[in-house]
Amino acid sequence: MGEVDPAFIQDPEHRPKLSATEAEGIPLIALSPLNSSDNISDPKAIEGVVREIGNACKEWGFFQVINHGVLLDKHKKIKAAARKFFAQPLKEKRKITRDEKSLFGYYDTEHTKNVRDWKEVFDFTVEEPMLMPASIDPEDKEETKWTNQWPEYPPELRVACEEYTEEVEKLALKLMGLIALSLGMPGDRFTSYFKDQTSFIRLNYYPPCPSLQLALGVGRHKDSGALTVLAQDEVVGLEVKRKRDGEWIQVKPTPNAYIINVGDISFWSNDRYESVEHRVLVNSERGRFSIPYFVNPAHYTLVRPLEELAHEQEDPAKYKPYSWGKFLSHRKLSNFKKHNAENIQLYHFRVSE
Repeated sequence: MGEVDPAFIQDPEHRPKLSATEAEGIPLIALSPLNSSDNISDPKAIEGVVREIGNACKEWGFFQVINHGVLLDKHKKIKAAARKFFAQPLKEKRKITRDEKSLFGYYDTEHTKNVRDWKEVFDFTVEEPMLMPASIDPEDKEETKWTNQWPEYPPELRVACEEYTEEVEKLALKLMGLIALSLGMPGDRFTSYFKDQTSFIRLNYYPPCPSLQLALGVGRHKDSGALTVLAQDEVVGLEVKRKRDGEWIQVKPTPNAYIINVGDISFWSNDRYESVEHRVLVNSERGRFSIPYFVNPAHYTLVRPLEELAHEQEDPAKYKPYSWGKFLSHRKLSNFKKHNAENIQLYHFRVSE
């Protein structure tokens, strides 16, 4: 990795407090009632899970799930293949570097000159090809196709990624159904939005960092999609900003658990649920792996508060509609082009009070 930019030292807003509060962790929820063969005869158990998820989304924006039904051997295979890929020399990994034409593939912070984020990444789309708008012009109705880049080595990486995707996709859609139920809607309320989903998966590698005070694995941010399903290894790093007091809370790894957080599209709920800031700290001695699955709707989805939850008199819509595809294209392309305006953000669509 490259040297840390000296200007970063003077930016206390983004420097981590290394003594994060650990007194309280994000909720841990067992999904075993949903995987039980007799769950139909015990609706109260499922109601309990729905209630726990609703409370976690409202109070934290984050939770962990165990007994989720994902086959663990698929996770082991993708992790092993990812380790082989990231262990290669940079020149080999950069053969599939993402760019303006190929938006999926590899990148590293030295290559992109982004010294604030100390990591390497490999992205791939869940549905290939991913259908997207041809441009960010609101009037342009043309579609384009985004495709994956796969490395020659290790040869098993592609199969491991595709098998893992099948497993975690089931969990992601199950969670979207539970979230719908927690909002008082039918469990299939969100299903149609993901017919041509623009979801993608990221393999993150955070190398050991010699200057803990000067860099983050990932700086403070919110996820822009509907939901994120994250697998992490045993190395501590993820921190969540607790809503009630703004304290950074360390998420201690739980064996075989997935970490779930709602993204900015949670404004479907008209702010009943909100995305929250999170970040990743680096480690001076050990590298860290994580695998987030960013659950996103079809590009032609018009995102806005749902009519069931935005009542004109009692609780009017707090956001204006926006095109998810144009939003995502703008975000992705901003990695390669500088726009005159600020990068598009959720609050740009908030209705003025």
